[in-house]
Amino acid sequence: MQPSKLHSCLIVMSMFLLILSSYFLLQFSKNLSVFKLILVNSSSTCFNPHDGSEELKPVSPPSHHVPELPKGRQELACQISDSGNRLNASEQDRTMACDPNQALLRVYMYDLPPKFHFGLLGWRGSMNQIWPNVSNPSQIPRYPGGLNLQHSIEYWLTLDLLSSNAPNVMRACTAIRVQNPNQADIIFVPFFSSLSYNRYSKLQGKEKISVNRMLQVKLVEFLKGRNEWKRLSGKNHLIVAHHPNSMLVARRKLGSAMFVLADFGRYPVEIANLEKDVIAPYRHMVKTIPANNSATFEERPILVYFQGAIYRKDGGAIRQELYYLLKDEKDVHFAFGSIKANGGVNGAGQGMASAKFCFNIAGDTPSSNRLFDAIASQCVPVIISDEIELPFEDVLDYSEFCIFIRASDAVKKGYILNLLRGIEQNRWTKMSTRLKEIAHHFEYQYPSRPGDAVDMIWKAVLRKISSVPFQGHRKNRYRRSQLTVTNH
Repeated sequence: MQPSKLHSCLIVMSMFLLILSSYFLLQFSKNLSVFKLILVNSSSTCFNPHDGSEELKPVSPPSHHVPELPKGRQELACQISDSGNRLNASEQDRTMACDPNQALLRVYMYDLPPKFHFGLLGWRGSMNQIWPNVSNPSQIPRYPGGLNLQHSIEYWLTLDLLSSNAPNVMRACTAIRVQNPNQADIIFVPFFSSLSYNRYSKLQGKEKISVNRMLQVKLVEFLKGRNEWKRLSGKNHLIVAHHPNSMLVARRKLGSAMFVLADFGRYPVEIANLEKDVIAPYRHMVKTIPANNSATFEERPILVYFQGAIYRKDGGAIRQELYYLLKDEKDVHFAFGSIKANGGVNGAGQGMASAKFCFNIAGDTPSSNRLFDAIASQCVPVIISDEIELPFEDVLDYSEFCIFIRASDAVKKGYILNLLRGIEQNRWTKMSTRLKEIAHHFEYQYPSRPGDAVDMIWKAVLRKISSVPFQGHRKNRYRRSQLTVTNH
């Protein structure tokens, strides 16, 4: 072949390959774009990986008592159905500035005067300033330490909403604050009710009415006068009352709202119930043990650990019975003492970190902070509280990392010890591993992170709005424990 012909052939072949490669590149780009679109804007269906098929199941309809989610974001209310993979890995790694259009939950927050929130912390802004500058951590008022912290939930949620409008704060993007209540899925009431009870419920000086009572009276007056409240009788409002004694004056008058609570122990069912309200974790008191620094089964000499008040009223009377049953067992730490005694918080953390199991026993109320201290200490919780309600139980199967014992069984001589000593190392290790996987769901922090306690609470609110059932996990509470007893 002559050089000129060879040259012409090479040119033709090159042009053909160029056209062919451009075609494939175009097709790949189209597919990639569609794939990205599916990830970001999935249809209003959820795939259940446990049902043995690829059938797409519709999301449950929104609950009747709150506004329907805006069209185009209903699909984002699809909740996690796989208890083994609660959060998408990409979501866990994602910490970036939020795109308001991608937020799952739009929240309107009242601009209440500081006396209802940060003013209770001693914060005083400049003239007409309602909120602190959350973009600067040094300007954020500190929440008081000690036992106050365990009920500080309203503080973290308020900070998170404020930071959602701060462009330089990197946070989880589940909830975002909107300025128009008509665009909101729910309306947040920023009243630091637990702090108000803890610090201002007693009369000071010449006061005839406590600050705590006065604030609740004024809050009821404010809310009842708002068109936002009147529109749905408050059913589209979110109020945090985590301390069991908070909002005692106002709770009945505002009972149509969605509450964020520690439990239902001191609420009548018509005021607070699982249908409309959210259970939030306590903020743990002990230091979190890193997952890679947790003691193994063999490195934990204590079988089961409990330290706290022994003599309690109501459902907590069982503590006294268990104390006399277990106090003399050599591998059991069951002692009277407060969080301040016997080495304080550090001592309690060290004790829990040295135990295979940690008791969470009903006290004056069904719940206590010990459950979340145990999780932070990587100590498998043993829950003896028949009336307890647990945070995020619609997406977390607690039977995978907790032992449940009915109170009627716990007081039987030898029952608890036979059960716990019958749990073999491989099963404990499996539960401990699961415990490490879910521990971050119970961490409060600022700024919030995907999957932490703040983020999980917002998602729980979203699920209440979309009304998704969670009875399956509740039925598992005692089933696995019973299997152990039967086998031994």
